Amino acid sequence: MIPHRVQDWDDAYAQAKNIPDGARWPAAWAEPAQSYRTEWSRSGRMLLDVPYGDRPRNRFDLFLPCTEAIGLVLFVHGGYWLELDKGLFSYLARGPLAHDLAVAIPSYTLCPEARIRDITREIAAAIENAAARVSGPLFLSGHSAGGHLVTRMISSTSPLSEGTRSRIRNTLSISGVHDLRPLTRTAMNTELRLSEAESVSESPALLEPQPGSRVSCWVGASERAEFLRQSDLLANIWTGVGAQTSIYHEPDRHHFNIVDGLADPTHPMVQALLDGFVPSRPMRRPQERGPVEGRAREGNPCS
Repeated sequence: MIPHRVQDWDDAYAQAKNIPDGARWPAAWAEPAQSYRTEWSRSGRMLLDVPYGDRPRNRFDLFLPCTEAIGLVLFVHGGYWLELDKGLFSYLARGPLAHDLAVAIPSYTLCPEARIRDITREIAAAIENAAARVSGPLFLSGHSAGGHLVTRMISSTSPLSEGTRSRIRNTLSISGVHDLRPLTRTAMNTELRLSEAESVSESPALLEPQPGSRVSCWVGASERAEFLRQSDLLANIWTGVGAQTSIYHEPDRHHFNIVDGLADPTHPMVQALLDGFVPSRPMRRPQERGPVEGRAREGNPCS
C-alpha cells in the first residue's frame, strides 16, 4: 500500500506545463474551429451568436444538420470558468451532426465577473433557449469546467425547468471537475472566489442526481491524477444513489486532445454520448477529409 496525499494543489490542477508541448493549446483549437465554421457556413445551416441572456457572453452557436434535426447536443467549453469561449470548439459539432443531431455551443460570463453559481444559471438559460429551437431528446456534453456545468444540470438542485430536464437522454462529462472543494486550495480561487459553502452547493458529486439520470464520465488516461479521480468519483458516487453511470479512461489522451473524439462520428465517445439512442435515419457519412487541423473542403457539405 502506497499512501497518497496532494502536497501542491496548484500543480495537481495544472495542465499545460504537465503535457508535452502543452503550450500549443488552446491556440491549437482555433484553426480547426474556424475551418469548420467556414465549411459549415456553405450549408446555410449555421447560426452564430444566438442570444440567450443579457450579458455580452450570453451567446451560443447553433449548427443544424443537413436534414431535420432529430435531437440536440449541447457542448459546454472548459477553461476553469476563467477563460476560453465557444468559438474554439466549433469543429466538435462534426460528430453529432453526422447523426442528424443539432449542436449548440454556448459561451458564458467568466470569473471573476461572475461566480460559478451564476454561470450555472447561465448555462441553464442557454439550454432552455436552444432546446426551444430544436425538438427531440437532449444530450449534454462538456469538457473540464464544462463537465462540471453539464452534470450540475442533472443534479438535485438543477436550475433547468422540469420539461427540459425530462428531455435529457444522456450527459457526457469529459475530464469534468465534479467536486469543487479542492479548488479552494489553489491560487486560481482568487478569481473563482469559491467559498466553502459554494464549493459544496455547486459540486455535483456532493449532490444527488435527478431521478433517471444517465452520465458517462470520459477522461484521458494520461491526465493529471486529480482529473482521473474527479471522473471516477462522480461515476462511483452517483451509481450508489440511483444514476446510470459509466467511466472510461481513454488511452494515450491528455486533457486537451481528449475532446477530439466528439469530432469523429464513429468515435466511441460519440457512441457514449448517444448511449443507446437509435436515430431514425442512417448516419450521414462524412466525405473524405484530412486531419482535424486540415483545411476546410470546398463545396456545400450538405450536397
